[in-house]
Amino acid sequence: MFRWTFSELFAAPQQLLASVAAVAGAFALVLFFEGVFAGESGQIVALIDKTEADVWVMQKGVGNMHMTTSFVADWKIDAIKDVEGVKKVTPILYLNSVIEAGGRNWLSFIVGLEAGDTRAGPWELASGAAIPGPGEAILPDVIAADTGLAIGDTVRIAGREFTVAGFSSDTFSMANSITFVTMEDLGDTMSSIGSVSYLLVDAKPGVDAHALAGRIMDQVEKVNALTRQEFSDRDFSIAVQMGLEIVWMMTLIGSALAVLLTGFIVYSHVSDRERELAVMKALGVRDWAIYLSIMTQALVIGLLAFGLAVAVVLLAIPLTDAFAPKISLGLTVDALIRTGAMAVIVSLLASIIPVRRVLSVDPVTAFQQ
Repeated sequence: MFRWTFSELFAAPQQLLASVAAVAGAFALVLFFEGVFAGESGQIVALIDKTEADVWVMQKGVGNMHMTTSFVADWKIDAIKDVEGVKKVTPILYLNSVIEAGGRNWLSFIVGLEAGDTRAGPWELASGAAIPGPGEAILPDVIAADTGLAIGDTVRIAGREFTVAGFSSDTFSMANSITFVTMEDLGDTMSSIGSVSYLLVDAKPGVDAHALAGRIMDQVEKVNALTRQEFSDRDFSIAVQMGLEIVWMMTLIGSALAVLLTGFIVYSHVSDRERELAVMKALGVRDWAIYLSIMTQALVIGLLAFGLAVAVVLLAIPLTDAFAPKISLGLTVDALIRTGAMAVIVSLLASIIPVRRVLSVDPVTAFQQ
């Protein structure tokens, strides 16, 4: 029975290849959308995650960065520094705005940095200055590649002209980009006097971030304090509601297509062998052996298709980075596990239905065909 299982499976290699390729295409679509979702969702909260502050402090009533504003009086910086367990406090200004560059408008998070402080600046530099000077801006390298911008060119941010001083990497997504300017310049643009947007708090070694956030809210009036993970989770949730849910829906649609296509291919594969299975039953082969044989064939098809899909997506990642840099694509272990489990489960379930139908037929009919 074991020999028949694999000899029959590979008896028609062209048919097998076509089946595997068709199913692999569906699984590759699922993995691609999973990759887009993972890549874009990671970029949405990149500023929060990459700065690695233990606690983020903001205006009371504010709990995220997307589509919101926060104003904290600058005198509270010293008040927070006096809280037990605080090692360092880094203020930033923040504005959701538009960059006018290369004849196009780009949505961007504008981050205002203290002069000479790299704490909340670009975490990966492509070229040029590491931190902006007065009247300067550091833009994502993707914008430069798309518009032909060069260091020394001029862009407009929130209606004000800035000179491009450098380009950062890993600061662009389809939903937003991140641009760095000085706090003084952004403060003038926002007419923000005596206030900052967020305070990045570093805890002393051994200090629990949750406990520190609680002490800050207890001792400093009218502020909200969240650990980095809490702040990132909240911002991610808002971002998903704003647009990533579309990518998630596309992932679900791709998954449904993969299920249907896998089921159809495996069902057709088993149905084509209906007479052979009936003959095997008539010759005395046990039902469980027939089930095991067909499920093995279906599982091989599903796993071969999944492996081909993974190879296609792994090839697509560097190609996407090279030819479509605006798309952030990443392949996570969770996505591989989910899609691999789908391949196994759907293949096995799709094989059971036709085998049950064949085994319910009188085996004598196999010799009458």
